[in-house]
Amino acid sequence: MTSNTNTLDRERGILIVLSGPSGVGKGTVCAALRQVAPELVYSVSATTRAPRQGEIEGVNYFFKTREQFQQLIEADEMLEWAQYVNNYYGTPKRFVEDVLRSGKDVILEIEVQGALMVKNKFPEGVFIFLLPPSLDELQNRIVTRGTESDETIRSRMSVALDEMRLMEHYDYAIVNDHVETACSKIQAILAAEHCRRDRIFPKIVQWINEVN
Repeated sequence: MTSNTNTLDRERGILIVLSGPSGVGKGTVCAALRQVAPELVYSVSATTRAPRQGEIEGVNYFFKTREQFQQLIEADEMLEWAQYVNNYYGTPKRFVEDVLRSGKDVILEIEVQGALMVKNKFPEGVFIFLLPPSLDELQNRIVTRGTESDETIRSRMSVALDEMRLMEHYDYAIVNDHVETACSKIQAILAAEHCRRDRIFPKIVQWINEVN
């Protein structure tokens, strides 16, 4: 056999969706994951919320006005979008699709509402729900941000309980008690997903057909 197709080269990337309640540490885990797995492409979301201290345009988020964001929705330029505590969040569609076609894996760090929208459009994606060690710890993480009012904290905790009920729609759940451990588990999940029979078998069928 001399055909160049007789190799199991990765042809399409995997879409990884990391989601969970606000304050669970999604951003922290993703930042650490980028250090140990630089081959992952991090998809930057767009949002209408105000930047927090230290956040950089185009790195942490694309910060948009409500009018700008609504225009993107109407033009069908968002892979997903959601309204959360009076702000919009969403993922630019074209960037994600281009990266997947290039064979690279993409990780989305998004809110639960947005993750469920992505699942409808990309059911072949890998959906991971990040959990806090406890509800008390989740509230403590939100409080120690120092950016939320008491009313907003109560609202976020109420929303968090509702979001945890939606975990049944995800493929995996990881407790974020130690960031390094959470990163290792995500890497293990991704490695296993690349070895799934249904991802490899079509290539094997192609080999067999070429021989016949």
